[in-house]
Parts: sequence; C-alpha cells; structure tokens
Amino acid sequence: MTEKKQNSAFEDISASVDPEEIAHFSALAARWWDPDGPFKPLHNLNPVRIGYARDSLCRHFGRTIDDPAPLGGLRILDIGCGGGLLSEPLTRLGARVVGADAAEKNIQVARIHARETGLTIDYRAITAEQLAAAGEKFDAIVNMEVIEHVADIPSFLTACNQLLEKDGLMVMSTLNRTMKSWVMAIAGAEYILRWLPSGTHNWHRFLKPSELVRLLTDGNFAVTDLKGMVYHPFSGDWSLHDTDFSVNYLALTRKRQDSG
Repeated sequence: MTEKKQNSAFEDISASVDPEEIAHFSALAARWWDPDGPFKPLHNLNPVRIGYARDSLCRHFGRTIDDPAPLGGLRILDIGCGGGLLSEPLTRLGARVVGADAAEKNIQVARIHARETGLTIDYRAITAEQLAAAGEKFDAIVNMEVIEHVADIPSFLTACNQLLEKDGLMVMSTLNRTMKSWVMAIAGAEYILRWLPSGTHNWHRFLKPSELVRLLTDGNFAVTDLKGMVYHPFSGDWSLHDTDFSVNYLALTRKRQDSG
C-alpha cells in the first residue's frame, strides 16, 4: 500500500475525531479524578448514568440487579472513556471493560488510576472506527457525553453498530439543544459557576432527541427508551425524569436484527 493510500485509510477510520476536541480534553487530563475539578459535573452525574446503564443491561441480559456482580461476563466498550469515570464502576459490577479514547493523555491517566485502585481494565488510545476495523465485538457500549464532541456522527455511529454483537445494547447520554441547556451547561457551568473550562461545549453541536433518534435509526439502531436527567440545585444531585429532556438526557438503543 502506498503512503498516500495508508494516509487515506487512516483518515477513513478516524473520521469521527475532532482534533480540537482531543486537544481540549488532553489539556485537562490530569484532573479527571478531582471531584471538585473541571469534570465535577460528570462526577455528579455518574450515579444516575451508572444506575441507568446497570438496570438497562440487567433487564436486557436477564441479570439480577442485586447480584454483587450483575454484569459479570459481559464485554462492554466505554467509548470516549476519558479518565475512566464509567469504566471503573462498570468493572466493579463485573463487566470486562475496554476503555477507548482518542486522547493518549486520558488513557495514561485512566491506566494509572485503575492500577492505584487495583482494577484490571483494558484501556486503549484508539477510535471507534479503528476498533471496528480490527473486528472487535462487544455485548454493550456505553457512549456517554461523547457524541456532542464528534466530528462525523454517521461514521461514528456506523462504527458503534459494527462493534456490537447481534442484539447488543448501546447506552448514550448527551445534551439537548435548547435555550435552557445553553443557560445551564454553557453560561452557568462554564462562565458563572466555573465548573467547566470555557469552550468545553459547543451549543450548536448539541442534539435534540428527535435528531439523535433519526441519526440512530439511520445507523441501524432501534431506540427503545429515552430518559431525561434533571439537576436539583439545592442538593446537587441528579435524577431520572420521564418527560424532561430539556438539558441532559439518556437514550437506550439496540442493534437492529437486520444490521450486520
């Protein structure tokens, strides 16, 4: 293969990666596990995100939620894993986790933290497209707060579909493109409360639920559930909501039986 063809192939399998987004999160990598640092919103969201993923996977795979390791034996991909905020609790629930992130610095931080906590997690600096090209397969994918940072969403979702076993699940979370989300996630979190560095989010990349459902349907996924995540400012907690998708929301998707 010529050098030109090699470069073209790399571009094809990395189409979803936005270099500016990778550089932004790489600069923050060392602070992933600081609960009061730039990733504080994700730390606060984690109990709701993990609970929803655990319950959904248990229902789908016929597991008992009260089991000490309810996800035992399941191979799960945490795509865009960052420093491992989701990978670690999923591993404690018994899953065999591959944490993938395009930012090498994030993977370095995740590996160090897993080693410090005595967890065995397969962390890789790799993209979804590269994993799919390698023929990897997973029972489930957790895809949390990632899609709003992706450059080529159809390419990314095609790779995710290819990575799932037949009838596999993907659990997603993202932000709605509403005035309320701009006020809370950008003006509030980035400029007033300073929970996040300015520039972390681009409001124009947020997806309305109808847009996400259409993209997922086009990518051979069936959307089986949508849930809002609502912030309670006095307690600092988050909870699930059946109808309020105005800022953060979750989507449960299944690989369609007729997809490859």
